[in-house]
Amino acid sequence: MNELTTGERFSLTPQSLDEAMRFAEILSESTIVPKDFARNPGNILVAIQWGMELGLQPMQAMQNIAVINERPALWGDAVIALVRSSPLCEYIYESDDGSTATIRVKRRGEEEQIRTFSMEDAQKAGLQGKSGPWTQYPKRMRQMRARAFALRDVFPDVLRGMPIAEEVMDTPAERDITPRHQPAQKAPAALPDYTEAQMQENKAAWREAIQAGKTRAERIISMVSSKYTLTDSQKQAIRNLEPLEPEKDAFVADMERAEQEQDQ
Repeated sequence: MNELTTGERFSLTPQSLDEAMRFAEILSESTIVPKDFARNPGNILVAIQWGMELGLQPMQAMQNIAVINERPALWGDAVIALVRSSPLCEYIYESDDGSTATIRVKRRGEEEQIRTFSMEDAQKAGLQGKSGPWTQYPKRMRQMRARAFALRDVFPDVLRGMPIAEEVMDTPAERDITPRHQPAQKAPAALPDYTEAQMQENKAAWREAIQAGKTRAERIISMVSSKYTLTDSQKQAIRNLEPLEPEKDAFVADMERAEQEQDQ
């Protein structure tokens, strides 16, 4: 049998935090990744993690997860693909009569659910006539709104609570309107500690990557700190992986100093 059909498929799925960090750094330098991820390994790492929760491969996650109003969201076509591929979905039917988009969905073991979104709904929401997709592609936008309502209501477990990008695009970015005299909000929950066992496990790979010029100690500290709490001693241990610059010979230093004085 042809080797192309019998060989194992090559996978880029990271198997550890260190692999995910290096993978994110490589992709962030690519010129074909979406603009939200260009030179932003942190965003890539978050997208990969979200993708794993949803059952998406890393490259699928980057193509189907968008960052809108500083929030990750799924494009509508990815949403329906995820739901259709789930064994919980019995069927999805979409239609549009020119003014109202209708979607009929059925989850196995439950009654059929119907959701609609009309131009009257769009007008009430202040979307009709809005510059952009609502003016150029109103039918498509009606479809995306009806789809978002139905699939989020019926399959929240499949979508893991992810919002739909086309819906988030129509939502104004949140603004902080907290009065200044009110007490500050509680600080976010502390990140878990990075254990010494994890440090020892990754040290050799970090040292190799630094010596090869693929990364720097400060970048490793930044990436690990996005998911774990590093102690000062752990940060210093990572910095110590950087090769020390050789000290100058005293005679060479005196010669350089003399040349500088002559130039003055």
